[in-house]
Amino acid sequence: MSSVRSPDRFLMLSHRASALVFYMLALALLVLDLWTKALATAHLNYAEPVVLTRFFNLTLLHNTGAAFSFLSTAGGWQHWLFGGIASIISVVLVVWIYRAPATAILLKFALALILAGALGNLWDRVTLGYVVDFIQWHYKGYYWPAFNIADSAISVGAVAMMIDSFRSPPGG
Repeated sequence: MSSVRSPDRFLMLSHRASALVFYMLALALLVLDLWTKALATAHLNYAEPVVLTRFFNLTLLHNTGAAFSFLSTAGGWQHWLFGGIASIISVVLVVWIYRAPATAILLKFALALILAGALGNLWDRVTLGYVVDFIQWHYKGYYWPAFNIADSAISVGAVAMMIDSFRSPPGG
């Protein structure tokens, strides 16, 4: 009689149980994102960098646009556009996580990260009218646009999806 290793037990989860694990991951990341944004809002002065290292600041900024402040000065209609897109994407991701095979662990991980990020930034857009950004990398006067945990989750999720696409055989 062979013993079942822990990863094998995870692979034997039903679609519903497997989906629940990744929904919980998305929820945990969403809570972390909203908590860190609340901390940044409460403890940082707007647009005043708090220098932590030679290449890393905490800088509270409000982004009314999309990634890299795309369309941030468009006049307000972009708020509804990005909110609508994030809502549709979130619904699609919830269904995709549920329907993906329990064995598609990397894919479900990626989708959960993207879902958490989409919901975190959607929450900001709906409740505040802008996305709270506060993480800022820089090097010798070159500054990467400020971002947040949600943006990081989306980026890591996208990379994980690309890795998964190269690992998975087509159609399976």
